[in-house]
Amino acid sequence: MVTALKQEPLKNEPTQRDRSSTNDNNLSDRFTIDSCPPIPPNLVDVAFESLSAVESRFADKLQPGGQYVPPDCTARNRVAIIVPYRDREKHLPIFLKNIHALLMKQQLEYGIYIVEQTAGSSFNRAALMNIGFVEAMKQKNWECMVFHDIDLLPMDDRNLYTCPDQPRHMSVAVDTFGFKLPYSTIFGGVSAMTEKQFRMVNGFSNAFWGWGGEDDDMSNRLKHVGFHIARYPVNIARYTMLSHKKEKANPKRYEKLVNGAKRFDSDGLNSLHYQLVNLIRKPLYTWIHADISPDVSVIFIVRCIFKH
Repeated sequence: MVTALKQEPLKNEPTQRDRSSTNDNNLSDRFTIDSCPPIPPNLVDVAFESLSAVESRFADKLQPGGQYVPPDCTARNRVAIIVPYRDREKHLPIFLKNIHALLMKQQLEYGIYIVEQTAGSSFNRAALMNIGFVEAMKQKNWECMVFHDIDLLPMDDRNLYTCPDQPRHMSVAVDTFGFKLPYSTIFGGVSAMTEKQFRMVNGFSNAFWGWGGEDDDMSNRLKHVGFHIARYPVNIARYTMLSHKKEKANPKRYEKLVNGAKRFDSDGLNSLHYQLVNLIRKPLYTWIHADISPDVSVIFIVRCIFKH
């Protein structure tokens, strides 16, 4: 009977563990890479910067009025970004530096329109978006309109700011809502429509003063003319919301929504009355300052009476 003897490694012979360690060290020496940065790159940048600092970033790329044309190819889409605005000075530069960076990557021909309401009356987000559409179309034959809240920042470059065959709700998954769609018919936050689609529904209602209701009314308008709402998947259409003080709600918004269908043909682009206070092509955007107070509507009606 032969007994197998346990073989001990020679004193100078490396063990398997030693060999593995040596190989790992050699590989490490050959393929040494730096540590990842403390703050990962390409994140949504919510840090505050002055407008002048943001202007310096994009000065050599933008045309007056915050317009951009890709230098190396012919853009397939001409897009107007329309932003209703009031008292969001801290949000403005953060929004602009993020949105310009995204849209340039997407090789769009685009312009950004900040539509500000004069003081003295409740905020009317929908009327400002109608005004932005009208004034933007005077400047260029835009094909696609993206209506954009200033406190929402896109988180994924694949969320294309273009207009498909159906109106698109873009802000599908917002961090403050747990990255979930609040309800199936929502059309608020960020939305995209072609110029033709927007005219077919007569634009937004001008009747919603104060927070809420106008986007649901638009959703009803789209359904009324036979459109359905398109959306990207939740893993693409993701947004982060900048903190802000909530606007005063419109107490009559539900009543106006219930009776909205009666006004689709008479309340919108064809009933829009405003006084253009100022329009300035600034380096990062076109600023539209408009008076939409009820007095403007009265003045408009009086002028029409005397004209005829």
